[in-house]
Amino acid sequence: MRLYSWNVNGWRAARKKGLADWVARSRPDALCVQESKADPAQLPEDEARLAGYDGLWAVAARSGYSGVATFCRAPCRHRQAGLGIPRFDVEGRVVVTDCGDFDLYNVYFPNGKSSPERLAYKLDFYAAFLDHIIGRVAAGRPVVFCGDVNTAHHPIDLARPKENAKISGFLPEERAWLDQWEAAGWVDSFRHLYPERVEYSWWSQRTNARARNVGWRLDYFWVHRSLLGRVRDAGIAMDVMGADHCPVWLEIN
Repeated sequence: MRLYSWNVNGWRAARKKGLADWVARSRPDALCVQESKADPAQLPEDEARLAGYDGLWAVAARSGYSGVATFCRAPCRHRQAGLGIPRFDVEGRVVVTDCGDFDLYNVYFPNGKSSPERLAYKLDFYAAFLDHIIGRVAAGRPVVFCGDVNTAHHPIDLARPKENAKISGFLPEERAWLDQWEAAGWVDSFRHLYPERVEYSWWSQRTNARARNVGWRLDYFWVHRSLLGRVRDAGIAMDVMGADHCPVWLEIN
């Protein structure tokens, strides 16, 4: 089973840049899209769908903001949009998919750069999300979660760690939550397999950063340790263009 995650920075823009053709070539079993910035009810029917896939969207109350969508085919099937927490669900940040004997969470984690209040919201989201998935595992459902985490975990995960030590996305309090995910039983699949590989998944569009490969690794697949033996590979599709992020992927039995 091959799973993809991609912050497309706008569903309409991604469609115009060839998203559907890329999906037809890649044929993922599930594609988790973040920052869709769209409501499928307001799109032409053919633009809201991907051929051969069932789609489920989480839509933000604020038009043109946030949003995630998961497109899947058997054996995966959709379960729900949202965490059941109105404070977070109003921003359309989560879709849950049943992939047989585990749940796949597609998550667009908040960005904390704009203000202290948004940073606090981001950290609250981290806490609530961890509590939620711990509950799922306790109920007998292992969890894989993916998406734009909006935090680089270690210095290897961004090109300029010293310069960004006081910037949201690499703050100690943000990185500490990723430590807590690990302590609770989740494994960063890419870093587990490739502990010294330097690859990024996001580049600023303001400074021609992608051409210079001055980037951040903000996009992840986290796998519960009970599933780790089934992980075959993980990677970052740095050659795929179309957004300021590139896709990341997980191959799991």
